[in-house]
Amino acid sequence: MSDICSVKLEFLRPGPAHNQLLSPLTPYVAVCGDDGSVTVNMPFEHRELLIRLKRLRYENGVDPARDEQRQAEVRGMGEAIGQVIGQVPALLSALSSAQSAGEPLVHLRLVLSPSELGMVPFEMAIAPNAFPGSGSALFLQPRSPITVTREVRRGTPLKLDWNRTPRILFAFASPPGYAEVPAQAHLNALRRAIEPWVEIVDKGKTETRVEKVKAILTVLPDASLEDIRQACADQEYTHVHILAHGTPFNDAGDRRFGVALCGTLDPTSADVVDGTRLAIALTARGSSGGTPSVPTFVSLATCDSGNIESVLTPGGSIAHELHMSGIPWVVASQFPLWMRASTMAAEILYKGILAGEDPRRVLFDLRQRLRANAPGTHDWASIVAYATVPPDFADQVRAFLYKQTRGKAEVQFGRLDTLARGNMTSPELGDEMAFCHRKIRELIDSWIREARASNDPVLASERLGMSGALEKRIAVSFEKQRRALADSKAGKARPDELQRLDDKIQEAYLSAQRFYRQALRKAPTNHWVITQYLALEAVRNNRSAAPGNAWQAPLQPWWQAACQISRWSYEASDSTQPLERIWAIGTLLELLTLGYVFVPGDWNGEENRQKAKSLAEEMLRLIGDNRFPLESTIRQFERYASVWCCAQWDGVVTEILATLKRQD
Repeated sequence: MSDICSVKLEFLRPGPAHNQLLSPLTPYVAVCGDDGSVTVNMPFEHRELLIRLKRLRYENGVDPARDEQRQAEVRGMGEAIGQVIGQVPALLSALSSAQSAGEPLVHLRLVLSPSELGMVPFEMAIAPNAFPGSGSALFLQPRSPITVTREVRRGTPLKLDWNRTPRILFAFASPPGYAEVPAQAHLNALRRAIEPWVEIVDKGKTETRVEKVKAILTVLPDASLEDIRQACADQEYTHVHILAHGTPFNDAGDRRFGVALCGTLDPTSADVVDGTRLAIALTARGSSGGTPSVPTFVSLATCDSGNIESVLTPGGSIAHELHMSGIPWVVASQFPLWMRASTMAAEILYKGILAGEDPRRVLFDLRQRLRANAPGTHDWASIVAYATVPPDFADQVRAFLYKQTRGKAEVQFGRLDTLARGNMTSPELGDEMAFCHRKIRELIDSWIREARASNDPVLASERLGMSGALEKRIAVSFEKQRRALADSKAGKARPDELQRLDDKIQEAYLSAQRFYRQALRKAPTNHWVITQYLALEAVRNNRSAAPGNAWQAPLQPWWQAACQISRWSYEASDSTQPLERIWAIGTLLELLTLGYVFVPGDWNGEENRQKAKSLAEEMLRLIGDNRFPLESTIRQFERYASVWCCAQWDGVVTEILATLKRQD
């Protein structure tokens, strides 16, 4: 379940979306939740709104913090919009219900079908009487936090896959005649945002590190529309960040805003691109044709990219057009944006989203940070987000959070593997390994907090189980460190050094087992956590002892239960559930291996090797593009082979690894 309460508020009127001017005489129908509709009126004449919006624009060379007239207009406009929102009783009821239910955040989804309403800066609203935080900015007040997004009314819901491996395109342009954009500051912000997922390399290997960065982030300087189109056709990008100047242009006599990119045919001239043309470039088909690649998230660090200047003809702002064209999330600015604020927004957005936070929460944090760190400006209200939020969005965000957290851990474990091959007598190396362990345990803490806060026992079990897996890998890294230390001193390592590492190894294994047991209590049918618990019992005790020892007997029913549950999972899955079957196969392979320790009597070696080979071959056949289950299984059996050495299971482990590593 999500801890964000979603409230939908839609405004409708008869007739086409365009060619209607604002007027206090025009009735709009407001629909919120399951309650009945109400009729509301806007307090603006169209001409009056245009004049008031003009007052909200920063003047060149004027410090926005000292622009008192503009600040007064921000307040006056916010109060007027707040009064409109206050005309919808169902909205107050929904917000009050969310507050009484203890929801940490409310997501207000604004559906604005009439084009003229898109001009109204709802993000500036002052909470009316009886609303949470009355008298203060509705989307900044901390009493009952509310975040707001806009969306386009659709007959068919827009598809969204939030859980995609991030690949970012950063395109910027400063055509001749335009001031330089803060490209380096934005690039630095993006680099800091992706840093946790960039593989760590030794000093002096800068070329290798640059390649690792390029695998996540592509930079497109002096970008033209054709450059962006070609980049999106050649590579599938999940996130696109565009930094350029917004500039007005005339379209069939109407004044609109576009993005000033470099000219395709003449780089010395500017090409003012509207939302329709930009959408075509961002959703370009590759040379092989097929379905076009659509970014999940587009951020426009461009003044007026969310500004609807004219309502006479169909269309809207750049952000509106991109969202209409099928891009699920578009963040833009409906007024000129202060340069420092644009850099701050880029870092906050990408740091939060890439870390796996819910973008609705990131958006709320962004407004608060801009209000706090850009005083005197109204950049916090300038941010406008067009968003698609399907019913399973919270699950998608959780899956992405899991993937990104796991990715951070893999970077740290990769560094530990590299360090373990270094000079183990170096104090600097020991300090760096300790730093990696600290970073991994910070990730474990985040998973534990999520497990404790979750009402979903399956999710909690998964997070606790993965916490155990990380602790297990920490123990393995200590084992490698101990072995390397002993080898580096030719068997003359000080006993106290080795004992210190032995204590850390046992501590990490015990911590892992504790997490596995907690995971099992949350979901008693989780065969994977039972198996991992048994594996660590075999490792911590005399793993080469014959079955029947005192410590093994109480665990034999555990082994039998894990075998039965994993077999049921294997048999229940089919071609429509290949991932579940793959994970069940991985568990069955481990249980075959652990049978040499936990099964009393004769455990048929040759027969088990044939079973293991058959299961491993099936895993290879089922593995598709998602290679993680295969890589994870290989990594686990490499531990059985080289770290958790045991004479009894050596033969079957060798057979499993040879099959899984075979290249078809």
